[in-house]
Amino acid sequence: MGTNRLEAFSDGVLAIIITIMVLELKVPHGDASLNALLALWPIFFSYVLSFIYVGIYWNNHHHMLQASGKVAGSVLWANLHLLFWLSLLPFTTGWMGENDFGRWPTVLYGINLLCCALAYLVLQRCIIAVNGKDSALARAIGLDLKGKASAPLYLLGIGSAWLIAPWVGIAFFAGTAATWLIPDRRIERTLMGDGPERV
Repeated sequence: MGTNRLEAFSDGVLAIIITIMVLELKVPHGDASLNALLALWPIFFSYVLSFIYVGIYWNNHHHMLQASGKVAGSVLWANLHLLFWLSLLPFTTGWMGENDFGRWPTVLYGINLLCCALAYLVLQRCIIAVNGKDSALARAIGLDLKGKASAPLYLLGIGSAWLIAPWVGIAFFAGTAATWLIPDRRIERTLMGDGPERV
């Protein structure tokens, strides 16, 4: 089975997730001052952070499927598993923003990010299992240090949000996202024949 339908379905779901998140940004009525907008900063900041995360997943998901020659039933279910956790981002994002980054909302947001990261790793492993250990994806991933480091960083963020302060947890979550904003060219280089990267 090819990857076209899987990629098209996933793109549609991710587009809906972003649409739902932006609908949480309510226009202030009856107050045309800048103070009314400033009062929305927690909601806007949480939206921006989650938008970046969805963009990162969309980008990496696209590259991963480009390196996949075929998919099977296990890959379809693993992809749905990832989409399930991503589809909860509008809820955890909204709860965190509406409650000014309170402890429980921030912890739940971090748990959501952790589950997304683990589900992505499961999907990656399923695709490699279907396509083989010598597939383009397997060669491109290499040691995958950045991918393996994300889950511990989320755990540190969750623990910090609970034990120290929610903003410390947010710093971990934003920092992890920042590492993924640096272009990851491993798959592109592998598909172009330049060999795998080590990170």
